[in-house]
Amino acid sequence: MIHRFNDCELDIAKVELRANGVPVAVEPQVFALLKFLVENRARVVTKDDIIAGVWGGRIVSDAAIASRIKSARQAIGDDGSKQSTIRTVRNVGFSFVAEVDAPVAATASGEPQAQARADDGDSTRPSIAVLPFRLVGIADPRIPIADALPSDLIAELSRLRWLFVIARGSSFRFRGGASQLDSIRERLGAQYCVSGVVEVLGNRMTVSVELSETRGGAVVWCEQFRCDREAVHDIRNEIVRAVAAAVEVRIPINEARHAALRSPENLDAWGAYHLGLQHMYRFNKNDNEAAANLFRLATELEPGFARAHAGLSFTCFQSAFLRYSNAADTSEAARRHAERCLERDPLDPFGHLTLGRAFWLDGDVAASLPWLERANALNPSYAQARYSLGWAEAILGTTEASRADADAALALSPLDPLVYGMLGVKALSYLAEQQPQSAAIWADRAANSPGAHALIAMIATASNHLAGDQNRAGVWAEKARSRASHLTRVDFQRAFPFRDENTRRDVEGALAQYAF
Repeated sequence: MIHRFNDCELDIAKVELRANGVPVAVEPQVFALLKFLVENRARVVTKDDIIAGVWGGRIVSDAAIASRIKSARQAIGDDGSKQSTIRTVRNVGFSFVAEVDAPVAATASGEPQAQARADDGDSTRPSIAVLPFRLVGIADPRIPIADALPSDLIAELSRLRWLFVIARGSSFRFRGGASQLDSIRERLGAQYCVSGVVEVLGNRMTVSVELSETRGGAVVWCEQFRCDREAVHDIRNEIVRAVAAAVEVRIPINEARHAALRSPENLDAWGAYHLGLQHMYRFNKNDNEAAANLFRLATELEPGFARAHAGLSFTCFQSAFLRYSNAADTSEAARRHAERCLERDPLDPFGHLTLGRAFWLDGDVAASLPWLERANALNPSYAQARYSLGWAEAILGTTEASRADADAALALSPLDPLVYGMLGVKALSYLAEQQPQSAAIWADRAANSPGAHALIAMIATASNHLAGDQNRAGVWAEKARSRASHLTRVDFQRAFPFRDENTRRDVEGALAQYAF
């Protein structure tokens, strides 16, 4: 059996590790550790698990485990700083996070019998291939960005637990760019493709990146980035963040568009899930119920579908947050479904996000922080997790960190369906600082954004009243009532339980002026 990841092959039958086809000398225990991590990549393994699986339960020091982990990382081109393949999960253990091709049996010659395809074991899960970029113009051949940048993208996109990312060893066989989309779909089974062109003219560099569907060749997203050659490493980080954020938002939207064209009886689990997302982000009672029904359908079609449970948690949270139904029942359901998601996939950032948010419903905002921080650690490009952390910080009074996280979320995903929430976080942070004029500016922007719900309009009401603009506050109060006439200032205080007593008193008094 051969496991392929990055540029490496772990040949179990031969007890051999190969990098780019060349054998790498490793100690037997290091090979056994790699084998154990690869075979248990679906979960975080503890030190006790490693001792049982590699050392047979013998007493082993933490230093010995750390030494073998370091040797394993060195053998596969990883290290403790990058952790692009073997990640340390603080206070828990280790996780093998690189995408691994479906294991294949070897022939007598040692060659795999057939190339692994993205659709061999999970035909409904979106899959993507990142191709080496083309280098054009008068370029220094020593500039590595055309290969280095796609490698960075593969590592970053592998954090998206809902996406199957083709390993570098397979996708880098296609150096002709997006002109080979039909072949990429046929041979790799990839539904999406990231390609790019690096153009160097003198001291200036332009990187063009494109996200396409392999069937039909439709462009889903594209962008250009320009910089001086000396700033190549800065632009690498910017591009990686931008592409990861675009994939996080654009592929689900595109999948939902495809799913909407199918009749309900022909939906698969992923189609139902992505269509559910489309309804979920509209933040009204009818769409929220439609989303919940689609997420339930996804769990029935695929019981092990972790993200569908996270989606159900989100709809339960929304129902309690906006008081669509009995808050106590939906609060409990929000936590239960988030826990079910993490039982099925402990490394899903969406699951950590929804579990963190479930604590908000009980007013225990501080308890949400570890889960929101973990969601951000698992996927640093996850804009909604970043803004949710900023929300919690604003409520707790850590206002500068709150605004920094809101700004980071807006930079990561400027077209996110929850942009109004990101802008609203900035308003909340200024309210917590007793700066109503600044709060009113951001609250107006938030409430004017597409999809903003009634609670956002109530933030604008309170902010403008405290800033001395009663006329504008009255306009927002009427809009809040038109969106959800049942909400009161008590509901607002439950939704935004500011730690600071003065802020709570000021906001409640402002809303009382408009009969909430």
